[in-house]
Amino acid sequence: MTTTPLRWGIMGTGGIASAFAEDLELTGSGVVAAVGSRTAESAAAFADRLGVETRHSSYEALANDPDIDVVYVATPHPLHHGNARLALEAGKPVLVEKPFTMNAEEARDLVALARERGLFLMEAMWTRFLPHIRHVRELLPRLGDVVTVTADHGQWFAEDPAFRLFAPELGGGARLDLGIYPVSFASMILGAPDRVLSMVAPAFTGVDAQTSMLFGYAGGAQAVLSCTLRAVSPTSATIVGTDARIEIEGPFYAPASFTLIPREGDRSRFEYVDEGRGLRHQADEVALRLAAGETESPHMPLDETVSIMTTMDRVVAATRT
Repeated sequence: MTTTPLRWGIMGTGGIASAFAEDLELTGSGVVAAVGSRTAESAAAFADRLGVETRHSSYEALANDPDIDVVYVATPHPLHHGNARLALEAGKPVLVEKPFTMNAEEARDLVALARERGLFLMEAMWTRFLPHIRHVRELLPRLGDVVTVTADHGQWFAEDPAFRLFAPELGGGARLDLGIYPVSFASMILGAPDRVLSMVAPAFTGVDAQTSMLFGYAGGAQAVLSCTLRAVSPTSATIVGTDARIEIEGPFYAPASFTLIPREGDRSRFEYVDEGRGLRHQADEVALRLAAGETESPHMPLDETVSIMTTMDRVVAATRT
């Protein structure tokens, strides 16, 4: 961990930007030093609410602020690629909110630029850094051969065409915003699928309101994943192996407890309670890697982020309504 807290510049002023800023206060690894928005009014309102001294009325100004060490991109999905590029071209390490980009082509471009410049870059898939997920990964050898992964993410949202999840121009839909969690979870366990099937029910604006996905893998394993904007689902996850299974309570992507259930013998339950929303752990990870002079995280490597976006592209290509 760094001895001097990282000075974060937050690009965007929406809900996830606020949550990240609030969780950052729970760490000793970083502080919010500046915020940038497309308007001075939005930047000022965010800064006043959270006690941030420096506010910028453009993303370019934030990226070029000499008094920040790292940029967190928390703008709408279609802006991630351009905004992350701004920060990288300004020589800043970057944490990009999920989904990393709108597609794999944009993801590959950012990764190539970061590697060319020797800069740190990471997808803000904060689930990877939660204590219960780290523990789950440690227990995977006890499961034997993994045969099935299931995960769902469902939330209810009132039908409002101006709301970002229903707005096509803002990258709306269940798949990119909610489905990225189950897809990333399956990738963490099984890697990239060989076969992808998908079924979609559209929302009234044309974005996907519900997407169900079935992935097949070379060894015979399968992942059964779903996401929806229409209802609150269990939002749980299960990893089923030949020797044991792990059941993660919902919401699995946030701080959660889980149970290890062997094929024979007693089950073991592991309780996890976390302070804040759970976003602080990814901030600590960024600080740790930057202090070590590393340009990516082994827990959310860039090649896997590109692979996940490639899978998301394949889901779109395989979609049936």
